[in-house]
Amino acid sequence: QVQLVESGGGLVQPGGSLRLSCVASGFTFSNYAMKWYRQTPGKERELVARISSTGASTNYADSVKGRFTISRDNAKNTVYLQMNSLKPEDTAQYYCNVLLFITNVWGQGTQVTVSS
Repeated sequence: QVQLVESGGGLVQPGGSLRLSCVASGFTFSNYAMKWYRQTPGKERELVARISSTGASTNYADSVKGRFTISRDNAKNTVYLQMNSLKPEDTAQYYCNVLLFITNVWGQGTQVTVSS
C-alpha cells in the first residue's frame, strides 16, 4: 500500500539545523512531485517546499527561502528537507505529501521544535 514515513524531527536551538527524511513506498516515486507541509495547532497546514519528479525544479514558501532546501534521491525513494538557521516560528509538525491522481497521501508527521 502507499506509505510515507517521515523522520528526523526533534528539539533544536534557534540558529540550528535539522534534516528531515521521508521514505515512500507503494508507488513509483520517481514519477511524482513531492511536497513538505507544516502545521501548528489551530492553524491551516502550510506548504513549505515542493520538488519536481526529477528534482530539477523546486519551490519554497517565502518564509523559508534561503534557509530550507528540498531534495530527493529517487534511487532510495526518499525526499529530504534540510532546514538551516531555524527560528522559533519554524516549530511545527512537518508532513511529507504526494498527490497521486486525485488522492492526497500524507505521512504521520515529525515534530520540529525550535527553542532555547
